[in-house]
Amino acid sequence: MEYSTKFWTNLAKMNEKEIHNMAPITITKDNFEAEVLQSDKPVLLDFWAVWCGPCRMMSPIMDEIAETVLDVKVGKVNVDEEEELAAKFGIMSIPTILAFKDGKLVNQTIGVQPKESILRLIGK
Repeated sequence: MEYSTKFWTNLAKMNEKEIHNMAPITITKDNFEAEVLQSDKPVLLDFWAVWCGPCRMMSPIMDEIAETVLDVKVGKVNVDEEEELAAKFGIMSIPTILAFKDGKLVNQTIGVQPKESILRLIGK
């Protein structure tokens, strides 16, 4: 994977905590409000399950977004472990990606999508 000059410039400005957070965050009902609703960045939330083949196809795409699009937070919700969150958002098929801005759900998509389509959910 080739990184842009902008990526390296932004990386150089980050502190150790921010660099450590360049991976998807596991979202649970306990941290949902703090990590998603109160986030100062747009959030892409991936509802997935271990047994889901299409979810495994989406995982590297979401990981790449987390690692390279530094002004977006990527979270993952395991629907088998977080049934309450899945029910709250009416998740019936996975993978489902929800996009949040300023604590509000602004977009969503279902199924395997290319990186560009996922980023369009938050206007990137």
